[in-house]
Amino acid sequence: MLKSFSQDTFEAIPSPCFVLEDEKLRRNLKRIDSVQKRAQINVILALKGFAMWSSFPLIKAYLKGATASSMNEAKLCVEKFSALAHTYAVGYRDEEFDELMKLSSHVTFNSLNQFHKFQDRVPAHISMGLRVNPEWSDVTVDLYNPAHAHSRLGLISSSLPEALPPNIEGLHFHVLCESSAAALVQVLENFETKFKKYLPNIKWLNMGGGHLITKEGYDVELLVDTLKYFKKKYQVEIILEPGGAIAWQAGFLKTTIIDIVENEGSPTAVIDASFTCHMPDCLEMPYRPEIMEGSHHAKKQPFRYKIGGVSCLAGDFLADYSFSKPLKIGDTLTFLNMMHYTMVKTTMFNGVNHPSIGVIRADHTFELLKTFSYQDYRDKLS
Repeated sequence: MLKSFSQDTFEAIPSPCFVLEDEKLRRNLKRIDSVQKRAQINVILALKGFAMWSSFPLIKAYLKGATASSMNEAKLCVEKFSALAHTYAVGYRDEEFDELMKLSSHVTFNSLNQFHKFQDRVPAHISMGLRVNPEWSDVTVDLYNPAHAHSRLGLISSSLPEALPPNIEGLHFHVLCESSAAALVQVLENFETKFKKYLPNIKWLNMGGGHLITKEGYDVELLVDTLKYFKKKYQVEIILEPGGAIAWQAGFLKTTIIDIVENEGSPTAVIDASFTCHMPDCLEMPYRPEIMEGSHHAKKQPFRYKIGGVSCLAGDFLADYSFSKPLKIGDTLTFLNMMHYTMVKTTMFNGVNHPSIGVIRADHTFELLKTFSYQDYRDKLS
């Protein structure tokens, strides 16, 4: 990837630092908005994937709502996005529910138990839905697959009554993860087979996230045609809530090599950040990010290094990357595509400090938005 900004701008960025690029975020939003308008659907921001609220004014120019999966996300939606949340949680806490309803325009229940428990406490102006499981997904990693056998996420068709409760206005499924339009077509085939009888009696259908609309090569025309066909066939409002697609390839994590450790001819470049603390999907999925200064293909260039995180977790490293020249202490390693599902999932395990957060503006200048300190670590404990 070539930098779209000057070396002086890059050098002004501290290390480690998550950096959003405004123009790349806007590029993604324009593409998503085109789908939204052409298919006549509603696309909302999934805060679980991207919650950098300083960017909300830009996002609000294209998307009019957001989805929340907790009280904190709902509060952020109202406070910083200035919109009531489309709320879904695996389970609602009794002591939080009434306040949560004040922050919501929609509420989706994960089970009939939760629906029966809370339905009488949902104000009349809030639209209620149920999460369902179409029992098909293209996701191969069980940790990320909501449709796997015995999933707790959503109701399978055999768990539903012959008719939906009369106050249920919508259905919600979410079984994709960085998936294609063709995968959505397959999901909808399974969804129709299992839930078709309910569709004449609902007002909206939330197709969840995992639609990687902004990835190069994504079949946007197939997506638009599929959404238009489904909307016309069943006369329902369609909602998408992508998380990853919003900030896809819209920023990076700048790090610095602080040591090089070599045992038995296998060198590891240790950076001032951590995969387990700051980039957990790299270990869990596993997701292998590109590095601007080298190649994520181990044999493409002559010099090979493992990249090690700074925590004490033995597995806090990524296997060999390759480089055109030997690395040295003080070199920068820039991990690309680090906006989605990174900052929202970071921890301070080991007391490792959170990377700073900044943005490169449209005029290619860097603005530092936030730094973290001992107090941030201390104050999350007791």
